[in-house]
Amino acid sequence: MTDAIFTDRPRIDARDKVRGTNVYAADVGLPGLLHAMMVPSPVAKGTISALSTEAAMRVPGVVRILTPDDFPVQVPPASYPNISAPPTLENRIAYRGQPVALVVAETLEAAIQGAEAVTAKFATESFAAVIGSPGAKEEHGHELVFGDPVKAMAGAAITLDTAYDSPKQHHNPIELLSTTAVWTGGRLTIYEGTQNSGGVRAAVARTLGLDPALVEVKSPSVGGAFGQKGQIQRQTAIVARAAMLIGRPVKLVMPRSQIFHNAIFRPHSRHHVRLGADADGKMVAARYDAEHQQSRTGTFPAEYHAKTTRLYGIANYGGSTANIRLDTQPPGYMRAPHEHPACFAFESAVDELAYKLGRDPVDFRIANDTQTDPQTGQPFSSRYLKQCLTEGARRFGWERRTLAPGSMTRADGTQIGWGVACGLYPSAVTPAVATLRIAADGSTRFATSGHEMGQGIRTAIAATLIDELQIDPAKLEILIGDTSAAPQHLTSGSWGTASSVPVALEAVSRMRDRVAELLAGRKVAGNLHRQMAAVRRPYLEVEVSHLGPGQNPAAIDALRAGRFAIAGPAFPGFTTMSYIAHFVEIHIEPSTRRIRMPRVVSIADCGRVVSPRTAISQVHGGVVWAFSAALREIGEVDPRYGGVLNNDLADYVVPVNADIGEIDVGFINEPDPLSNAMGVKGLGEVAMVGAAAAIANAVFHATGKRIRELPIRIEQLL
Repeated sequence: MTDAIFTDRPRIDARDKVRGTNVYAADVGLPGLLHAMMVPSPVAKGTISALSTEAAMRVPGVVRILTPDDFPVQVPPASYPNISAPPTLENRIAYRGQPVALVVAETLEAAIQGAEAVTAKFATESFAAVIGSPGAKEEHGHELVFGDPVKAMAGAAITLDTAYDSPKQHHNPIELLSTTAVWTGGRLTIYEGTQNSGGVRAAVARTLGLDPALVEVKSPSVGGAFGQKGQIQRQTAIVARAAMLIGRPVKLVMPRSQIFHNAIFRPHSRHHVRLGADADGKMVAARYDAEHQQSRTGTFPAEYHAKTTRLYGIANYGGSTANIRLDTQPPGYMRAPHEHPACFAFESAVDELAYKLGRDPVDFRIANDTQTDPQTGQPFSSRYLKQCLTEGARRFGWERRTLAPGSMTRADGTQIGWGVACGLYPSAVTPAVATLRIAADGSTRFATSGHEMGQGIRTAIAATLIDELQIDPAKLEILIGDTSAAPQHLTSGSWGTASSVPVALEAVSRMRDRVAELLAGRKVAGNLHRQMAAVRRPYLEVEVSHLGPGQNPAAIDALRAGRFAIAGPAFPGFTTMSYIAHFVEIHIEPSTRRIRMPRVVSIADCGRVVSPRTAISQVHGGVVWAFSAALREIGEVDPRYGGVLNNDLADYVVPVNADIGEIDVGFINEPDPLSNAMGVKGLGEVAMVGAAAAIANAVFHATGKRIRELPIRIEQLL
């Protein structure tokens, strides 16, 4: 393992972002570009009985209108994981807002006007839009049981039995969903903001009956994603089909209101948690039953309890899952998809149990720490959750906290609450392939698997290459998100850095060997570029691949085919998780009951920190998002019509700068000895986990009211 200690350095793309020159998929300008707009279904369930496009075709500038008739071959939904239908136009309507047609025009204005002129008739059917609607179907999933939770719970000295509710929530990255497709010379090129360009390539080829070798997908930068752009979008193959039929480039930028109804989202979930402890305050048993809303054919699992088993040393555990199938688009991955709502529920319950036992919430958590994975019996490769708690408590000044709820107030009646909660996230990896080319002209080109979503993956790669090789940083080009440059994996689940940095380190090692062979013992002054120039070698290029622990070469084959090839967190012989502890102070105004959050301390165990600046940024963003999830965000669905009522940024409330106080971020920064050569674990997702529970726990400490439903509203505190 490398012993590198990485210094703070600016983001490699900071200057381009500030100048507005960073290129996103929708920025690509092409000759003859046409603009497209979807026509959404106004009904929630049924079948198209008639579709009229005549008036729309009379709109000046409209070139063509695609309908379900333009997709004669329907691919079975099972070919596309976690989506309810193939990414095409269909006569069968599964949810409100589903596209029924695509209008293509010379200008965006003409496309919008044409879309408004398309009319349709439907044979409608009854539908279920929310949990509790008639027609909702409950479907039980698998159970996870180890130890003897029934016996242990019966023998517990003290128990807690309670339930929590987490709302439907929607991604709202600044970059809208967009697809630009070009069909030329029998080849299809797609520019799309995606976390999964390899998967997009495979899915579009399958949908349109193309050889994947004829399809390339380019995602130069993504303007925010965190799950929304990780799965196959409904519009991608539709826009590609339009470009193939018309013979000109076609671009669609989906309006935000349509994104609310077509993109994946965090589903409404309900959590029943039971905990048991012995007389000494050791948690001996847990039962966690979770259910969430699901589309009729979606496959996003309700595995909320699977990760919480690894929070504490609870030897007896039982958990179950259930889908409640509704008539919506499918839910899916949204930052810390299971872990955020699961830790809101579980860490709130742990806090309640600590109070029931009369224990300090920090001390109670430390007393239940473990170095062994209770689910598998394997040791954790590294686990510094106790250190996160102790360091966070020190920075926060936790010793000044009084235990009794409502005991900390200002002279003006403002109630002060201090809350704590822990979070965790699996540290997984995916195979990666990389090509490193260093040239005598001073340039360096590194192409690998991965996507830049603002999380700083290019900066982490650059830090590795610049610190390990004598190259010119000003002429370093890092190509990611481009299927023509390297096979592309889904970049999600906090495995981006843990997958891309180790392969960069392997490329460095291979390049050093090649340079040593080239120089053959000769001492040549200068950096690598000058050394190559001195021996008249135009460039050196190496290609390497990297596998996670326990993976075999078949994982590389899966990567090249655009399939998932994820390993972890349970590897052969050990389990790897990332951890975090959040300490939150909130103030509640005595008359309006408005909640403010003046300060947060968050300490993370994410292995070695390769890029300190972007790592701190990740935790800042995670805490802000947790504040939003705890106090602001909910998708309000009208059960009569099936649509999201607050489907824009005016009514879907998110935080502003004035909502957020000081966020003090710290890292344990101890390399994981087993996960990879760099000792890196994931950070992006775990940054959010537990912070919502810390806020809810702080609200209880301030008021004595235990709020078990998010978002926490003013009326709940009156």
